[in-house]
Amino acid sequence: MAEFRGNGRTNIPLPSTAKKSSQHGRMSMSGPALRAPYPLTSGPGPTPRHSMMRSQSSSNPLLMSIGKPHIGRTPASNRRTSTWGGGSQASAPSGSQVAKDPRPLRERPFQSKMRQDIVEWFHQNNYDLQTQALMNITAKDFRGIFEQLVLCLDPLWPFEPTKRFDDQLMQALKTLQYPYVNNIDQKWLATPGAQFSWPSLLGMLHWLAELGKARDSYLNSEDPTLQDVALIPEEFDDVHHHEALAFEHCIQSYQVFLDGADLFPEQEQALQEIYSRKDEKVVADLQKNKERLAAVTAELKKLKESDPPIKELETMNGWMIKDEAKFKDATLFHENRKQKLIDAIAHENAEIKHFTAELERLQLEQRRLEEIVKAQNLSPEEVLRMNSEHEALTRDLENLKHKITESSKLIHKLEVALGKKTAEAEEVIDTYNSLLATLGLFPPLPPPMEDINLKLAMNSGASDPSQLIVGPPIKEVAKPALAKITEIKKTENEELEREKIRVDDELDKLMVACENQEQDVGEILKKANSINEQADDLRDRVQREGAVSATEIDRLEAALAQARSAAMTHGVGVKTRLHALQIAYDEQVNKVNRLRDETVRGIIKNSSEIMMFKEEVSRQLKQVHDCAEAN
Repeated sequence: MAEFRGNGRTNIPLPSTAKKSSQHGRMSMSGPALRAPYPLTSGPGPTPRHSMMRSQSSSNPLLMSIGKPHIGRTPASNRRTSTWGGGSQASAPSGSQVAKDPRPLRERPFQSKMRQDIVEWFHQNNYDLQTQALMNITAKDFRGIFEQLVLCLDPLWPFEPTKRFDDQLMQALKTLQYPYVNNIDQKWLATPGAQFSWPSLLGMLHWLAELGKARDSYLNSEDPTLQDVALIPEEFDDVHHHEALAFEHCIQSYQVFLDGADLFPEQEQALQEIYSRKDEKVVADLQKNKERLAAVTAELKKLKESDPPIKELETMNGWMIKDEAKFKDATLFHENRKQKLIDAIAHENAEIKHFTAELERLQLEQRRLEEIVKAQNLSPEEVLRMNSEHEALTRDLENLKHKITESSKLIHKLEVALGKKTAEAEEVIDTYNSLLATLGLFPPLPPPMEDINLKLAMNSGASDPSQLIVGPPIKEVAKPALAKITEIKKTENEELEREKIRVDDELDKLMVACENQEQDVGEILKKANSINEQADDLRDRVQREGAVSATEIDRLEAALAQARSAAMTHGVGVKTRLHALQIAYDEQVNKVNRLRDETVRGIIKNSSEIMMFKEEVSRQLKQVHDCAEAN
């Protein structure tokens, strides 16, 4: 490790096609041997492997000696030894702070348990160790047991028989980070079975055995941190699984690289297939979610385009309210009918009792008559006549019973028809009341019909036909009132039509007036525009004349200056010319002042006309606005 860190080179062989440099060699694709442990993927059975444990203080003793495939191994003569660091690299407790072992090492039951655990651990690893060997331990046996426990943790640990055992023991314990290493005295190794030294040494051996058990338990736990490619499921998301796949890819690629190839399509294809299988379910779920999203979106669009459900619920609520009123009326009708049927049944029961008593009386009468007949000793002709009369009376009785049955059936049919007609009449009355509510004919009515209530109701339980309809008499009150209301509404409608015609005429007049006002406004605007144009022309002309006058004034002032200088030169003879020039100058000044005054008056006049025009337009628009609001 020190050599690798010093010069950046490794002992891993390179192919013959690789470019070599005397200064910078090509480094291994797998990097330095400082990676986390990688489980052995070869077949079963013991296989020599390098130790990959780090020597830093952050190393995990459970991860010691995890093998990896035999790829890129160096020859046997150049193989690297265990990467366990020496005593100088291990992080051991400071000498000034000796950790106290909390275990009851001097208690005999605990010592017996520790010995049993150590023997079981040796048996699990196919090593023969007897409990008696731990009872009377010798220095040779202690060394063999200690070395075997360390080799179970790291088979490549470099034990050397030529070196002192106490130094190697302390180095191994510090590397394994035994927490109570400072409690062990190297002098105890000469007589490890002594009473004062054996409890601590036995506790150290027991700790190594428990550490080996924890290591094996971890290696068999199929934990993702083992980074075993064979343990990776088809669907994974653990970072250790990704690292295991990456490391396996690097190993296989490096093997191909050692064979002289620089491209690794098969390895990349295998890695791509693993991730494709991983993503199959995710892609399928994504497709299903997309389909569900499309369906939900379509349903949402359909719901947005359709009428709100509350409208349908409101309509159904209205129907249910109407059905409730009808149901209440039907319930009242059937209750009344039920009471009638109960009364009829009671009446029939009374009649049955009456007829039963009558039948018993007749039977008694028949027996009495039979006794009388026997006593009278009637002739056969008389008996035959009496039987004939009896049969005729029986037939008449049967005919009467049949007629009674037919009458009952007819009454039942009439009751059913009456129920239907009653339901139809109730629907008609409900429609009539709804029309009254729509037309606003509920009380109070307009005069002179304040005391009239046109609302009707159905009393299906009334026995008197004249009381079936509750409300005002239809022929005497309702029809005349409705006819009168119809006449009133017709009269109001005719008045409204006439008022509508009058308003339409006034509106047409206002529209014509608005059009005339718009024409007047257009003419005034044209006039204002022409006045503005004239003012602009006058302003331009005055400006031009002012410029010409200024030029003339400058010229006259120059001529006057020349004349004065000439007068001074020539004397009094030039005074006349000077006076003439002075007069011409005054005339030009007066002309300029006159033009300026005219321009100012024209501008004031145009401004006044524009203001008057604006006031007139505002007044006309206000009149139109007031007229529109009034109508």
